[in-house]
Amino acid sequence: MRLRPNSQKIIRDTVAEVFGADAEVLLFGSRLDDKARGGDIDLLIKLNRPESQKLRKELTLVARLQLRLGDQPIDVLVIEPGESLSPIKSIALQQGARL
Repeated sequence: MRLRPNSQKIIRDTVAEVFGADAEVLLFGSRLDDKARGGDIDLLIKLNRPESQKLRKELTLVARLQLRLGDQPIDVLVIEPGESLSPIKSIALQQGARL
């Protein structure tokens, strides 16, 4: 995993701040490959309850992470209970590593 422990903590804390302490955060994509270089930070947020402000919170999360981690590309996907998963969300859920 190409994400420093301090960055992992910042991500976990920020996700809890925006979505609540029960939200689970997984890293997926190129940052899981220790041999790769560069790449954006791909995050999957798994919620335990429906979220009426999902888009607003996604945007808030990205903005706060960019301020706290530095201006870099961050992609966020959010899964709510009972949601029909798109192919990318299914892959992220299967291959993601919990932070």
